[in-house]
Amino acid sequence: MAIQALIVISSVILGILGGVHFYYVYATKHFEAFDEYTTLGMKNTSPKLTKKTSMWSAWLGFNYSHSFGVLWVPMTYVYLAIFQFQVLQNSLWLMFMLPGMCLVYVVLSKRYWFSIPYYGSVVALVCAFLACVLNFGA
Repeated sequence: MAIQALIVISSVILGILGGVHFYYVYATKHFEAFDEYTTLGMKNTSPKLTKKTSMWSAWLGFNYSHSFGVLWVPMTYVYLAIFQFQVLQNSLWLMFMLPGMCLVYVVLSKRYWFSIPYYGSVVALVCAFLACVLNFGA
């Protein structure tokens, strides 16, 4: 029961971070630059990769896909922890994938982002790691 709870807590933390991120991109101007000319410049130039999009559209698309990627975690792991726990519990891959993903977000948030996603990712990592220790140490 403790293992399941730790997995759910870890996953829900990531889901909240992903959900807030999606909301901020979709419904606010939090991801626009303070310098309005930077945002304008992004809307009026293309990446070297293709001229079929603007840097602004690519920026929005990246942030939306990032949000959905993070939201995938709770949709999968909460379901597995509640309804298919034996499958999750008996899979080294699935059990270690969650703390692995949390670790990636800890590193990325420390390096590129700010404190809220960093501390949220740290707590999610601790919960996921403890779930693995309890699962395979027992």
